[in-house]
Amino acid sequence: MYAPSRRLLTATLAALLAATSLAACTKEPEPGSALDAFAAGWPGMGSGSWDGKVTFVDPDSKAVSGTDVATQLKAYAGTLTPPTAKVEGKPTVTKDTATGKLHLNWTLPDGAHWEYSTDVKLAKGKVGGEDAWNVVWQPQVVHPDLQPGASLATKQVKAQRGGIVDAKGEALVSSRQVVVVGVEPQKITNLPALTALLDAAFKSIKVAVDLGDLAARVKEAKPDSFVELVTLRREAYDQIRKDIRDLDGTVFREETRELAPNRVFGRALFGSVGEATKEIMDANPGKYQAGDQVGLFGLEKKYDERLRGTDGFQVFITSKTSAGTTREQQVYDTDAVNGQPLKVTLETKAQNAADAALATKTDRRTAIVAMRISDGHVIAVANGPDGGGDNLAFVAQVPPGSTFKVVTAFGVLDNGSITSNTVVNCPKTFTVDGRTFKNSHDFELGAVPFHTDIAKSCNTAFASLAPKLGPDGLAAAGTALGLGTKWDMGVDCFTGAVSSGGSAAERAAASFGQGTTIVSPVAMVGAIAAVARGQWKQPIVLLDPSPAAVAPDGPTLKTSTLNQLRPALREVVTSGTGKALADVPGGAVSGKTGTAEYDANPAHTHAWFVGWQGDIAFAVFVENGGDSTSSAVPLAESFLRALNKA
Repeated sequence: MYAPSRRLLTATLAALLAATSLAACTKEPEPGSALDAFAAGWPGMGSGSWDGKVTFVDPDSKAVSGTDVATQLKAYAGTLTPPTAKVEGKPTVTKDTATGKLHLNWTLPDGAHWEYSTDVKLAKGKVGGEDAWNVVWQPQVVHPDLQPGASLATKQVKAQRGGIVDAKGEALVSSRQVVVVGVEPQKITNLPALTALLDAAFKSIKVAVDLGDLAARVKEAKPDSFVELVTLRREAYDQIRKDIRDLDGTVFREETRELAPNRVFGRALFGSVGEATKEIMDANPGKYQAGDQVGLFGLEKKYDERLRGTDGFQVFITSKTSAGTTREQQVYDTDAVNGQPLKVTLETKAQNAADAALATKTDRRTAIVAMRISDGHVIAVANGPDGGGDNLAFVAQVPPGSTFKVVTAFGVLDNGSITSNTVVNCPKTFTVDGRTFKNSHDFELGAVPFHTDIAKSCNTAFASLAPKLGPDGLAAAGTALGLGTKWDMGVDCFTGAVSSGGSAAERAAASFGQGTTIVSPVAMVGAIAAVARGQWKQPIVLLDPSPAAVAPDGPTLKTSTLNQLRPALREVVTSGTGKALADVPGGAVSGKTGTAEYDANPAHTHAWFVGWQGDIAFAVFVENGGDSTSSAVPLAESFLRALNKA
């Protein structure tokens, strides 16, 4: 019998051991690897092509290319951006099939996230002659209720924009009906005639619309486009409806907008709301959609996030029925969160009185600010003409002119260098370091008590007192009355900048509101209110949300100082430059006129009046208004008469 050699047995055993070891190192494919690769290549996370790392079959085990899957996936996503996908746990395996879970996270247009899980089936098969796990591709991978031919879509649920309310919670700005007036190029038969008729109609209701470029706009527009001309409040449109409705070429859209009670009411402070422009959308990618209403300036812009609220979204599965209609199945929704209102201190009667006063002055920019002395609440902020473009009442940076004599007088009376009865000469001119100062219209009073210098507004007398305040005394007096200090009104404002130091001539000019001192109407109303109250209190216009850093009240002013200054400011009205206010209803008025040069031409002057009546302090400003007695004082009179009208 043949006996194998020991060498042959050893070789055979080694071969068997090698084969066994090789078999032990060969691993079966796992469905988890295929599922991981599928999730990683989902559009939004990877290339979307899966780069051959994943193979697909349909429920009937027919091969589907990765490109087709990516195309179908985007089609099922419809109007949504494809989601991100993450694997949840390990697939469960039953022989040649497995089921895994994906967590899908969709980012909705408002930035909210819609998240849920779906089942993904996998089937074992041959790929390139080797065993592999194929992802079974079907619509339910995207959403459990999705069927072939259907897709996902969203609908926006608009949040209601918050309004602006007064201290009692009554609406000042709310949704009101408007009509957008436009033209459609293909409907126009005679553009020059149409332009003339529209211009006449708009002017008849005192609405300024620039139609100078209308021909160019019509030429550039598509034949069926809406070329917008103006948005009119419904009541304004109704006045000219019969004149423009049937003109060849006019078209109209009825909408609602957030508006104040009338066109000019708090306009420069409140701002406006309109459609998000391309520039706004480009500057805030993804934040706004076409047609969104946003704040364009003023409080409406500064607090747009609060006022807009958050839109809700509904997600639908849309599909076509056999009859050709669209069927919608809602699968997700987020509630709209309405905007929060702003609460302000304006009072309707006072605001209307200020607006009515400025309506009489349409040839230059104007402002009136009124504030309740006891609590600092600003009850009127008016700008003109036509409501103003800039909120000049708060942000102007202009010389105060002789209204600043209130500050100088406070300073010299407070430091005790003179009293209101001290004789302070008022010559026609007064020269300091070669610079000559004079009075309006070259008047002179001679040797008179200081209170008369105040009442008659003598520049030369005040220039002579500048040395009594020293280099920094005027700035210190201004600080005591709140000028140049740090405020927080929750809206842009300028608190003033008071001249300090400088040459003797500069200090002389600063004593009567010239030189480098600049203020705003709201800063001056705060200063005059401090004199009336006996302590400076920051003007307040926004109650909710409350400004983050409202300035604390100033120091209590000395009674001995105020008992001299207040009668002098009353004398301004009884026998001085503000005599036109002596007979207004509502009680005694005290204050100070001001004519302020603002450039090298003495004929160029702003006009001012600041004062108080009872618990109301107010400031009137007329840009390039000339003499205050002929411009600012009449506006103050109109305001007070309207304010006190029963």
